[in-house]
Amino acid sequence: MAEDIEYTETRRTVLKGIGAATIGAGITGSATAGVNTVVSDGKRLGPVTPHDTVYQILVDRFSDGDPNNNDFSDFDSDLVDGTGEDLKLYQGGDWQGIIDRIPYLVDMGISAVWISAPNQNREERIEDEQDDGSVDVWTSYHGYHAKNYFSPHRFFGDMGDFEAMRDALHDNGIKLVVDFVSNHTSRWQNPTRNYQAEHGRLYEPDKDSNGNYIFDSDGNAVGSNLLADPHGQNSDWFHNLGDPESGDTSRFAYRYNDLASLADFNHEYSQPVSHLIDAAQFWKGKGIDGFRHDATLHMNPAFARVFKDAIDDDDGGPITHFGEFFISRPDPKYGEYASFPDRTGINNLDFEYMRAQTSVFGDFSETMTDFGQMLINTTDDYTHEHQAINFVDNHDVGRFRLTQQNDAVYNAALAAVMTVRGTPKIYYGTEQYVDPDGDSPNEGRVYMEADYQFDKSTTAYNVISKLASLRKDNLGLAYGQTFIRHDSDDVIVFERSFYDHNVVVAINRQPDQSESVPSVSTELPDGTYSDELDNLLGGGSINASGGTLDSFTLGGGEVNVWASTPTASPTTPRLGTLVSTMGSAGQTIYLYGEGLGTDVTVEFGGVEATINDGSENHVEVVVPNAAPGEVSVTASRDGQMSNELTFTLLSGPQTQVVFHVNAETDPGENVHVVGNVPELGAWDPEEAPEAMHNPNYPEWFLPVAVPTDSQLEFKFVKIADDGTVTWESGNDRTFTSPSQRSGVGSTPTYDWRS
Repeated sequence: MAEDIEYTETRRTVLKGIGAATIGAGITGSATAGVNTVVSDGKRLGPVTPHDTVYQILVDRFSDGDPNNNDFSDFDSDLVDGTGEDLKLYQGGDWQGIIDRIPYLVDMGISAVWISAPNQNREERIEDEQDDGSVDVWTSYHGYHAKNYFSPHRFFGDMGDFEAMRDALHDNGIKLVVDFVSNHTSRWQNPTRNYQAEHGRLYEPDKDSNGNYIFDSDGNAVGSNLLADPHGQNSDWFHNLGDPESGDTSRFAYRYNDLASLADFNHEYSQPVSHLIDAAQFWKGKGIDGFRHDATLHMNPAFARVFKDAIDDDDGGPITHFGEFFISRPDPKYGEYASFPDRTGINNLDFEYMRAQTSVFGDFSETMTDFGQMLINTTDDYTHEHQAINFVDNHDVGRFRLTQQNDAVYNAALAAVMTVRGTPKIYYGTEQYVDPDGDSPNEGRVYMEADYQFDKSTTAYNVISKLASLRKDNLGLAYGQTFIRHDSDDVIVFERSFYDHNVVVAINRQPDQSESVPSVSTELPDGTYSDELDNLLGGGSINASGGTLDSFTLGGGEVNVWASTPTASPTTPRLGTLVSTMGSAGQTIYLYGEGLGTDVTVEFGGVEATINDGSENHVEVVVPNAAPGEVSVTASRDGQMSNELTFTLLSGPQTQVVFHVNAETDPGENVHVVGNVPELGAWDPEEAPEAMHNPNYPEWFLPVAVPTDSQLEFKFVKIADDGTVTWESGNDRTFTSPSQRSGVGSTPTYDWRS
């Protein structure tokens, strides 16, 4: 069915203002202040890789290391709890608390932490009217209500505290990923009070005479000045469309309407785009190793690509990017979700994995055969499956403990998330079997220091620790293919293999029933293998001979992990993954694998790249000027060629152009734009950008990321559900893209040419 054609006349009236006036209002440039984004040498550890285990911390809910930042003289003290009783209020966790708990993280094998957004948030109370007439009082303890991107969240500490945490983590080999919220500010309308005006305002620091932001000697922003207000000043920074109408599940609705009444940024307007790029580069300049991007489902993908491209092209090279493309299971948006990393360069938090694991290890509504099929399907669907961030639970879903109370099954689920394809992420407290009072995400955001011990002796903690250690060393876990060796309703045996690095995992999810497993094939060399979990989950040894494993019996809840981890370096290079997966000529890219070093030759699409640095497991290269599009990346030495990885070579630094056309369509038809650069499909309708939006049918529009300062040639096509393509007539249309990344070009609203 054509995008949005089913909208009612009432809906069209509500959205009547959408068009060139607010979406891509002409070609405009940067209008925000300059910031210093230069990082001192040695401040960054590098991107997260599949060797890492990520630990997610809601800073306010972890550990209180500095009671002095729990309350302030200009703050409403009633909004501070500190006991873990009222989880809608501040509890006191801070960056010093993370520093204090680093030994706990290190011993768990954690090599990267993802923390709450570090910038200043709205501090005013949030009041929600309840059906019974009572009022719930909330705070922005979570960090998702941005107020000033250049000031630190003072309840977590000042900039010196942030830098001290960064340094302490890095000194202990732990990478730092910060949450970044570029979709919205805070709530600007209160849906529980008939959408009365609330907040949503954005502020910035003072500026000097040159227009640069002012920071004190400790790096803290000076001053706070209103920059944009959805109710007033610079209101065009926001879409201002309100929440979507009930039942509206269109792409337009979840990208352009508000998310829970949060003031939704207009990413098709250059000024907020420029400000957000500056802000992200500012935090990158603090020496972080990556960003977790909030609410990527609700962002225009063209902006997301431009945003990521600008961050990685800034000083310091590429960093980690993964985001929250929140889907249910099954979900009609699955295709968008699976392709989002390919379209933007931002990897996904693997909600498909989380939903499957909840069904298989949680409520048993699906079988272990289904679990194995999910692993195979997603490996096929994800271009860079090793960079998907797998998780059991997080801050936006109910705790896994609510679904699974049995320790044996719970531990088996943790063993699975630590050994499947992708990069594992552990939500704070999951290793302590956090069992909240209810299934809402907020109830799962417990105050760990008040309610739980940082106990290193739990089985869950030690499962994570042992498998995190194996993941650091074994390239099979990090980069291996997945082979399902045996499966049934309750048992799965799978193998992860990367050349001679092999790991076999055998899991019985039934806590009280044994099951026999016949002899299965394996890549493990001949020999006897001990359980890498040291029998923590009931496992034991196994014999491998002639490419098969002996038959064995899995006891109730038993998990075995058998591994072969060679130490000798291969003479032929082997590529495991690359960061970033998308970029343009001249940008820095990191390749990971083994048998590498500065003496290898790296090629992108057959064109040799310059190598800046290298080691056995990692090389830093400069992307050469090869033909743009999907290209293969290889490494070779002495005529011996590695395997291939896929890289998206952009036509140049990216900016946005919003295309507009009036076109009548038949049911089942959508309008697309196709043109002369790969970003526009290189004249191939099958490779064209996604269908255009049409909230004001027959008007259609779509923002597309294209190379800066380029003469674009294009036409519009209609593509039917059955694949039939109808081209408009006439000569190719032309448009010149903005010269700056943050610029947004907007074409005239053309009329379809029959």
